[in-house]
Amino acid sequence: MAKTVADVMTSHPATVEADQPVSVAASLMRDNDTGAVIVNDNGRMKGIVTDRDITVRVVADDRGPDTPVREACSPSVEAVGPDTSIDQAVQLMRTHAVRRLPVVEDGRAVGVVSLGDLAVERDPNSALADISAAEGNR
Repeated sequence: MAKTVADVMTSHPATVEADQPVSVAASLMRDNDTGAVIVNDNGRMKGIVTDRDITVRVVADDRGPDTPVREACSPSVEAVGPDTSIDQAVQLMRTHAVRRLPVVEDGRAVGVVSLGDLAVERDPNSALADISAAEGNR
């Protein structure tokens, strides 16, 4: 049984620089079959942008695909290290009502652990685990 975030995280997360347009982030989400992309500023993790962020902060406000990612992302992000226990990650997700936690080492994102990753690990027979383990619908 996995004990740390490093055991269950998705390694090598998709990243985008904060000054790039949201269309780049959206393309990365499509190409990587993910709902979130790490936002970097000069290679250092500064936030996360989700498909919902783009929908609510860009599309719903009649802003275009050239809107910089920094204007759509969630800049205040809870992050963990690879050695964080799974129990600690679950507690952070509960406390902050988030579905994903960037995994950061020396200021750089090395992975992402999602609610689905934890469901697959902790309760592989749950509906969430089944959905999370299913192939993407491209």
